[in-house]
Amino acid sequence: MTIRLSAPELDQAAALLRGGELVAFPTETVYGVGGDATSDESVAAIFAAKGRPRFNPLIVHLSRTDEAERLAQIDSRAALLMQRFWPGPLSLVLRRAPRCPISLLASAGLDTLALRVPAHPLALELLRRVGRPIAAPSANRSGRVSPTTADHVLSELDGHIAAVLDDGPCRVGLESTVIDLTGKTPLLLRPGGIATEELETLIGPLGAPSREDAPRAPGMLAKHYAPNLPVRLDATRVEPREALLAFGSGAPTGAAETCWLSKSGNIDEAAANLFAMLRALDRPEFTGIAVMPIPEQGLGRAINDRLRRAATR
Repeated sequence: MTIRLSAPELDQAAALLRGGELVAFPTETVYGVGGDATSDESVAAIFAAKGRPRFNPLIVHLSRTDEAERLAQIDSRAALLMQRFWPGPLSLVLRRAPRCPISLLASAGLDTLALRVPAHPLALELLRRVGRPIAAPSANRSGRVSPTTADHVLSELDGHIAAVLDDGPCRVGLESTVIDLTGKTPLLLRPGGIATEELETLIGPLGAPSREDAPRAPGMLAKHYAPNLPVRLDATRVEPREALLAFGSGAPTGAAETCWLSKSGNIDEAAANLFAMLRALDRPEFTGIAVMPIPEQGLGRAINDRLRRAATR
């Protein structure tokens, strides 16, 4: 059985991680399931707990920006983005440094590495006390809706991990943006908690990865973030016994149940509510989840990316 820890029990959580156990912990984006990124055994345990395909890389979390220098090759673009957005919801895919101690399993055998420094006080203090990089994908079964509370974690991983560190709901509620800086043109691998426009003002236009490329970061599989019920996008009406995920004005009537991403049409609020509300509506008494249109701008791009993957069958 997974134990629930609180902030005063950080030392216990850190000791579990140093001992090779898995501990879920909150970040500003979603809860992650953490394991020692330098240990093949701990990284393998993450894949096993999540039921995750081993060709899907993990993001390695650090407590300080300067720790990245011994793990990866930092160019001027990476340095600029780190200075501006770390700590924060931005993950960078970089070339591994010589003698990099991170398990090759964490990067699916690639010569690259996904790194970030989270902007969450409890996560940063945990990472400092562990004293080593921590691989931490979202703390859910692979392909399922990401967790934004400790209860979400327990509903999926109870008994598969040693502990969950509970610090309430996540502030952003949407995974980090992932940028690949290993080539001449920076690539947007996954839209997320930082709007594309903010990134492009610093490093120029972002390209898109080739469909033929192997996944270089989490969240790139076509079917991902999926509830059990079918998801229907851009809904302007609801079918009998459908639940509705509503946004802004003009919500259709007749839904079996309605959850509001944001009644005011606030994209940031919608991002923070997305995963929790998908979970709340994923119940067997409904035939499916209808989702109202979300503007394709700012964080709306990231929300729509998650919804399209959730709708893939």
